[in-house]
Amino acid sequence: METFAFTLVLLEGLDDAKVDALFEAGCDDASFGCVDGVCFGDFDREAETLEDAIASAMAAVESVPGLTVVRVEPDDLVTMSEIAQRLGRTRESVRLLIAGERGPGMFPPPVSHLRTHNRLWRWNEVAGWARDAGIAGPGVSVEGASLIAAVNAALQMRTVASPAAKAARAMVGSLRG
Repeated sequence: METFAFTLVLLEGLDDAKVDALFEAGCDDASFGCVDGVCFGDFDREAETLEDAIASAMAAVESVPGLTVVRVEPDDLVTMSEIAQRLGRTRESVRLLIAGERGPGMFPPPVSHLRTHNRLWRWNEVAGWARDAGIAGPGVSVEGASLIAAVNAALQMRTVASPAAKAARAMVGSLRG
């Protein structure tokens, strides 16, 4: 068994009754809170794999009526500063890697905010590049980063698809009738 640290971001707010229900559901390895109206659970979960840890935590959280997980952190979208922190490098070192002035070149392209100083990259792409370039430290897990990216994509699809599916069913029903 290994202990995995991650955060589950929740769609709904928390009250004392929901927090009590979360602990009863098996979330005694988490701390819950809210920041700027966004609620979350910080987990330190023991499991065989990160996938098992996230899946069991999500199942426990969503077993509480009225709670839905919308995202897993550490987030798969990262800024240059977050890349530097996760790789254990300075921001300037990462800037030089991105510009191709250091390292092997071919740094993954940003996926958002291309014309700003706050560009975003996919962490799983950066982690894979860093592993291949030989600069990823022992704490960099390409598999873990890819899993979190996939889980977040599925959670986003669930959130977006639910209203879209409801609207599509209503539209099809109105065409029949």
